[in-house]
Amino acid sequence: MPKPNILLTNDDGIRSPGLWAAAEALSQLGFVTVAAPREQSSGAGRSLPSTSDGIIREEMVEVRGQQWKVFAVGGTPAQAVQHGLLEILSVKPDLVVSGINYGENVATGITISGTVGAAMEAASMGVPAMAVSLETDKIHHLSYSTEVDFSTAAYFAAFFGRLLLERSLPAGVNLIKVDVPAEATPETPWDWTQLSLQRYYTPTKPKRSSWDIPEPVGYEIEMDYASEPETSDVFTLLRKRRVSVTPLTLDMTARVDEKLLKRFAG
Repeated sequence: MPKPNILLTNDDGIRSPGLWAAAEALSQLGFVTVAAPREQSSGAGRSLPSTSDGIIREEMVEVRGQQWKVFAVGGTPAQAVQHGLLEILSVKPDLVVSGINYGENVATGITISGTVGAAMEAASMGVPAMAVSLETDKIHHLSYSTEVDFSTAAYFAAFFGRLLLERSLPAGVNLIKVDVPAEATPETPWDWTQLSLQRYYTPTKPKRSSWDIPEPVGYEIEMDYASEPETSDVFTLLRKRRVSVTPLTLDMTARVDEKLLKRFAG
């Protein structure tokens, strides 16, 4: 049987150590093509801004003595997936993996995540997809810190990547989201989870004396764990300290009784 083709991307940018940890692990499963944003693109969601230049540059990156030809894309993570599927690869890949992200992607804010957004874009184009994130301290979220150990997250990327290559996703599931605790090992248990309905990353007001001073909206982590279901991605990751695996769908239609809708509009 021919080796599977895997497209790998991320939202932290082409030079991220998390990306290369995933590339090394996934290379055990098949041929890995790396097409990732040229620049740091955290928080890009599934956006396709018209201001992206779409320039693709071939680069060589050395990973543990091995040379990799990679494709740095002038665009968001979702656009990197588009260019990967439409231009860079000559055949449709068997799997798209996004990550490994610096920082967990959990709860209702996942649509903000460029990591998840890239996987969603791949799923919308008919390719099995997975987003992988590692819990890290906030100070590392926009960094290329080498203090972060991605080896366990890379193990789970390969573990679930193999499952996606060998088996079809259940009906109604378009992609999966994997979040790994900071101290996890390959022996750490994992659970199927659901999205927390709370806001995990809460926006914070800019601290500035004038609107003329550049200062973006910040964020802090705020959660009410007392009201959180034990089956949620947040509770599983942060309280149980287990790997959270969340099946996701692109269908955002609210499941509501038609009678209630008629009453609402009546």
